Amino acid sequence: MNRIRKGDQVLVITGKNKGQRGDVLRVEGDRVFVSNVNLVKRHTKPNPQANQAGGIVEREASIHISNVQLFNPATNKGERVGAKTLADGRKVRVFRSSGEVVDA
Repeated sequence: MNRIRKGDQVLVITGKNKGQRGDVLRVEGDRVFVSNVNLVKRHTKPNPQANQAGGIVEREASIHISNVQLFNPATNKGERVGAKTLADGRKVRVFRSSGEVVDA
């Protein structure tokens, strides 16, 4: 079970973007793409078949998954996440500090 999933709000805990918060756009293995975090400029060629203009495009680069923490709105902090099996057999993510269930 992944601790970080697409759509989660995360907090960057280390690196040049430390302290920034954003939503996870996608997860690829052990790397995550977070909206408006770790922006890089890409020089792209125009591609008429894909209707894509050329020029300098700013987009998100990946961050290692160990450098982000799930954001807990109740405490307004990034927190560690664990897994727990409920009585009905479902496996859910929980915040380690409070035991509060992340997934509804």
